[in-house]
Amino acid sequence: MTDIRDHQTLQHMKAVAPPKGPSRASHVTALVTLVPLGGTLLGFSGVTLACTAVGLAVVTPLFILFSPILVPAALTVGLAVTGFLVAGALGLAALSAFAWIFSFFRGRRSGPGLAMEPLEQARKQARYRAGGTD
Repeated sequence: MTDIRDHQTLQHMKAVAPPKGPSRASHVTALVTLVPLGGTLLGFSGVTLACTAVGLAVVTPLFILFSPILVPAALTVGLAVTGFLVAGALGLAALSAFAWIFSFFRGRRSGPGLAMEPLEQARKQARYRAGGTD
């Protein structure tokens, strides 16, 4: 009996214990694969940074010359986008309010204040079954 229990305990410990770590060959393979990949990606990020700096240096005088036009245009576009987003949100809120009012008058009540009614009905039924009065 104890041999079976010890065997089960040993099997459980093997199942719970973390497996052995990766072998040395897998470490070498990962290193050989990831070093060139990492170097290539680092090179691409350096080229991107250099191109961004050169582009910004070339375009900055144009931004300064056209700033009396660009700043008001950016503000106008930003305000227009904000207005459209607010109008859409308010329209969605109005539609959901109308849908709730419609369902309320149709008798399919739902909402935070009306969720207690079934609970109150269940309490009344429980009191009635227990022989109490309303």
